Amino acid sequence: MSGPRVAVVVPVYGNADTLRPLAARLGAALGGRDWRLRLVVDASPDDSDRVAHELTGEDSRIAATLLIENVGQHAALASGLAAEPDADVWVCMDADLQDPPEAVPLLLDRLASGDVGAVFAGRRGRYTSPLRRLTGGLHRRVAARLTGLPPDAGAFLAMGPAVRAAVLAEQAPSIVLAVGLAGHPVASVPVARDARPSGRSAWTARARLAQSVRSLRWALRRRH
Repeated sequence: MSGPRVAVVVPVYGNADTLRPLAARLGAALGGRDWRLRLVVDASPDDSDRVAHELTGEDSRIAATLLIENVGQHAALASGLAAEPDADVWVCMDADLQDPPEAVPLLLDRLASGDVGAVFAGRRGRYTSPLRRLTGGLHRRVAARLTGLPPDAGAFLAMGPAVRAAVLAEQAPSIVLAVGLAGHPVASVPVARDARPSGRSAWTARARLAQSVRSLRWALRRRH
């Protein structure tokens, strides 16, 4: 193994069918690197907890956190980041394979240049509904103005120790906005997303809108 120790943190909800291919593709993409995978099962109603437990028994590099109450994507990510203190680099990504594991080395290589504290996988591709693209795009444009984030930033990213420490200290409703306000330069690299092969989101459209408003209000208060 060579290079920095990499911890990949993945929130899991309704992803029993994708966890095995996720782990396999991530292991192939990170071949030759020192990596760990932390699956944070967010009170998932399917068999995700069982699959995650099986994976931990099959590969010592895989660990699982099983939450008994659903806390949402960003709180689950914060839980996973806190549970992996011994890494040098932390990657956040989704479990549904919309975030391609093969793109993780791109983020790590860009972060290794040393001029930024975090690197986002810039969103590319038509992988969601038109309504979600519209509302998500509006949220990201407002977030970019409030925080200086790249306008294509989302919750698929790699961060270094200083940014992770700042994110955990904030206890923010959005990991992404917390990274933007951490006081360190950030960058993005374009990554095409895939359509979700299976599984579902824990959030309804109304819940997503509420989360977006709550996060943007937090960012506005944090700026002032």
